[in-house]
Amino acid sequence: MSQGPRSGLAAVSSALLAMSRHLEVRDVLKTIVASARELLDAQYAALGVPDDHGGFAQFVVDGVSEEQWKAIGPLPRQHGILAAMLHQARPERLADVREDPRFEGWPAAHPDMSDFLGLPIRDGDEIIGALFLANKRCPKPEGSCGFTEDDEELLSILAQHAAIALTNARLYERSRELTIAEERTRLAHELHDAVSQKLFSLRLTAQAAAALVDRDPARAKGELQQIAALAAEAADELRAAVVELRPAALDEDGLVATLRTHTQVLDRAHTARVTFTSRGVRALPAAQEEALLRVAQEALHNALRHSDADHVDVTLHKHGPDTVLRITDDGKGFDPTTVRRAGRHLGLVSMRDRAGGIGGNLTVESAPGKGTTIEMEAPGG
Repeated sequence: MSQGPRSGLAAVSSALLAMSRHLEVRDVLKTIVASARELLDAQYAALGVPDDHGGFAQFVVDGVSEEQWKAIGPLPRQHGILAAMLHQARPERLADVREDPRFEGWPAAHPDMSDFLGLPIRDGDEIIGALFLANKRCPKPEGSCGFTEDDEELLSILAQHAAIALTNARLYERSRELTIAEERTRLAHELHDAVSQKLFSLRLTAQAAAALVDRDPARAKGELQQIAALAAEAADELRAAVVELRPAALDEDGLVATLRTHTQVLDRAHTARVTFTSRGVRALPAAQEEALLRVAQEALHNALRHSDADHVDVTLHKHGPDTVLRITDDGKGFDPTTVRRAGRHLGLVSMRDRAGGIGGNLTVESAPGKGTTIEMEAPGG
């Protein structure tokens, strides 16, 4: 086998174990690509999963920075060498991909590549993806490919196990989708029952208040207070059920992209300036991503509805082994000593529960006239 920095049986075993450790499709794809690039000592690696419309449902890269990836633009279509991997079902090892007659160029921001190794990922007769490596880190005699037959054999072994890991991840996600569908049906019934009962009570209480308003104003006032209480209970029950539904955007785009889109929408919808920055955060387990997103949504809701802030800033960054989410506003703030009384109103109890549920921690810093900062630390990332 090729003598890269992590060659040998131990390196192969490590890569295969890493692939089998994940159940989320996105995590599996990232692990496959990173393992292949490291194992074969390539500068770049990519894995494409085709869709049914001539493009890629997912396209994961390793060795390209987030800034470079954004500059490259939309996901590639199935053409040239990429199409060959998906339709001809055989490996391709090239000394210079740019000289191949099937090469059709790449975007201006795309990194320059020469020697190339690619092969399909197959599940039986079905091609479920294609794995690509470029720019082997080794001396290359003129006109020769840095990737060897041994590299091709090693990548073939990796692709076979990648097919198993990817298929298992897809089965897991389909199973989870069925579970989610069942849970959504259950929640729909619960919402219908709970909200219908509350609305029925609200209607009766409102009718009673209307009948009493002229002859017994004191009792009418009491009925109106009951209406307010019932409305608050209905809102709490509705909110508690709805927040249990995992946003589809997390599965499709990941936490960073979902938070960026969410803040952009809020920035357009509110007079306050809402900004988002992220540094060094990679994919997290599903539970961590959902908890971080929910805390961010709750904190943003509070800041935009209650703080009278001019600017709300959301940051997501690595801090040692942890991922840190911080939401800061320049609004009116509040006295933390009243947090026990205000906690439920501001959703602080649910935010702390979400942080604690993943082994994380939530802190709140605020003072009247000094704005508010909510910070959540989540393990990993």
